[in-house]
Amino acid sequence: MIGPLRLLYNIIFPVAVLLMLPSFLVRMISRGKYRHKFGQRFGIYSAGVREKIAGTGRVWVHAVSVGEVNIALKLIQALRDADSSLAFVLSTTTSTGFKLAASRKSTWLEPIYNPLDFLPVARRAVHLIKPRALILVEAEVWPNVVCEARRLGAKAVLVNARLSPRSEKRFRDARMIAAPLFNQLDALCLQEPEDVARWISLGVKREKLHVTGSIKFDDSANAPRPARNFRPVLDSLGVAADAPVLLGGSTFDGEEEILARVFLELRKSRPDLFLILVPRHQERGDSVVNQMERLGLNVARRTRMETSLKPDVLLVDTTGELASWYLCATVVFIGKSLCDHGGQNPAEPITAGAPVIFGPHMRNFASLVQGLLRTQAAIEIHDEASLKVAVESLLSSPETRAAMVERGVQCLEVHRGATARTVSLLREHAFS
Repeated sequence: MIGPLRLLYNIIFPVAVLLMLPSFLVRMISRGKYRHKFGQRFGIYSAGVREKIAGTGRVWVHAVSVGEVNIALKLIQALRDADSSLAFVLSTTTSTGFKLAASRKSTWLEPIYNPLDFLPVARRAVHLIKPRALILVEAEVWPNVVCEARRLGAKAVLVNARLSPRSEKRFRDARMIAAPLFNQLDALCLQEPEDVARWISLGVKREKLHVTGSIKFDDSANAPRPARNFRPVLDSLGVAADAPVLLGGSTFDGEEEILARVFLELRKSRPDLFLILVPRHQERGDSVVNQMERLGLNVARRTRMETSLKPDVLLVDTTGELASWYLCATVVFIGKSLCDHGGQNPAEPITAGAPVIFGPHMRNFASLVQGLLRTQAAIEIHDEASLKVAVESLLSSPETRAAMVERGVQCLEVHRGATARTVSLLREHAFS
């Protein structure tokens, strides 16, 4: 960001922080995790952390939360495999992201909380770390951090660049500020070929844009990883091997009830239909069970399995099992997409061989979703009625299901090798 524009940003940003401060303090008090290493958010570090990160020429990688941290960790490991002399600072914004980053802490990887992008704070952090390069993951481009790092000679690259419809509109509305900021970067690694024109329309120079694919979907483009076989669990619940299974993956509040009503309607003509619900937050288990029981459905819980009646629904109230449950599904509904929460990853069920349906709110996976819809590799619905029609259509046609999955796998092919391509580009543009 150049001259007057950066000055304007540094006038507006502190005012915005002050306006948000009351709600931030409430969250900090009600959710004690916000207090964890709170000083780091202001560029204040313990002596031990300072010793590890101060002036070491580490590569600074920033990733906002768990999803982005997973991408960052995969990229960091690939960079380290290519050059064992590299050491990293991994900054994150959320407590859950920090916990994940801290689980991989080592002599060459130090996690910190991202400093507030208030100029004195950002300057203090950048001048302490003196990063060799600054790597930003997906959408986290903080003007002061970027500009201060570049002033010290560091290269800055945005990897796995995500441009959702919402952020694209925001950047377009603020094009006078956004274009100079993104042009401060040495390179942007884009997820899809179609993204090039979109970034150019925002004023980003063509020579800075490189299509590398999505690191997030790199694994999905390859053969599915070994998964647990949960078929015996369904056998124990009396679900026939050829019975159709409707699965709601990473569902959010309200979506389970919609799926249950659709299930009840469809079961009038398909009495062997079975429903599996995997809520995004396992602690909502009791609430989901109550909803199902109010609708007259018998529920088995993955953590208990003590039901004496043949269940209509299996509630998977555990973590880390969803990818394996997709292997049992006939049709999958992607959660957090009917409510406005950005959706969940559609690649996992596709690679597990299940066709996917999702609502209109999939901005977190916008580029992939556009490709899936363009090639008829997924179905977008908008309400309960259209969900019923879509599920009924897919249950009625094994050929349609198979064709959708095949087209979905083809959409993921562009991402095969994305991690290696990103590493290669970083070695050329950030470490040369």
